[in-house]
Amino acid sequence: MLAAERHRAIVAKLEDNGAVKVSELSELFGVTEKTVREDLEKLEEKGLLKRTHGGAVLEEGSEDSLLPLQIPNVKHSREKNAIAELALTCIQDNDIIALDAGSSTLELARLLPNKPITVLTNDLLIIRELTAKENIRLVVPGGFRHNNLLIGGESQDWIARLNVHKLFLSTTGVHQEYGLTIFTEELAKLKRLYMDNAKEIYCLADHSKFDKGALITFAELDEIDCVLTDDGIDDELASRYEAQGLRIMKAGLLSDGKRTKRKG
Repeated sequence: MLAAERHRAIVAKLEDNGAVKVSELSELFGVTEKTVREDLEKLEEKGLLKRTHGGAVLEEGSEDSLLPLQIPNVKHSREKNAIAELALTCIQDNDIIALDAGSSTLELARLLPNKPITVLTNDLLIIRELTAKENIRLVVPGGFRHNNLLIGGESQDWIARLNVHKLFLSTTGVHQEYGLTIFTEELAKLKRLYMDNAKEIYCLADHSKFDKGALITFAELDEIDCVLTDDGIDDELASRYEAQGLRIMKAGLLSDGKRTKRKG
């Protein structure tokens, strides 16, 4: 079993059970305990877990699923709603936009008004959300179904011929060293394809995604025009990323539930 496969399995077991043991993983993977400890060390460096004596637990505060979506992720829903509201201010009539698969982009699709724009997406949940909005021109690539996504080589060739004004991108983690990351190679390729054909790239990432890194880097931070996040992000942390050149826009919620929008 390759290291990347072991890492995926470790994270999956952590999400199922909350903790793992080195001895059990060693037996499961058929590798030495030293190899497992090295795996856990690498995952800890990426902010995905915390090592303990004889094993590891999920990193405290790591509430959001780190694996690709299969059903809508309802955690941090208030923050994602605020981020989606902020993203709406970036969209004008007659824009051609692409919505990457993800819970924040799904929320954006739900909030999109029924106005003349073109939306490209391969997310079946987003497609379902937009089919009732007759003024939105919905563009769907072909391919085969994988969980809630449409993927496939021929559809990717077709996407490469399109002109996208604005891409709204999701990510598993935002990290100063690793950039934007995800666990699945197939999804990383699709994200790159979207990016290569978009004039402006916005990444939607709630505060829990920062300083987290998954297995595969699909974009460097300097390839992103702006990250839209919520005001739960620590000011010092945000300043570190902005000092590196990353533009951050924050959306927050006041105590009365009204949304606020401001640039970081």
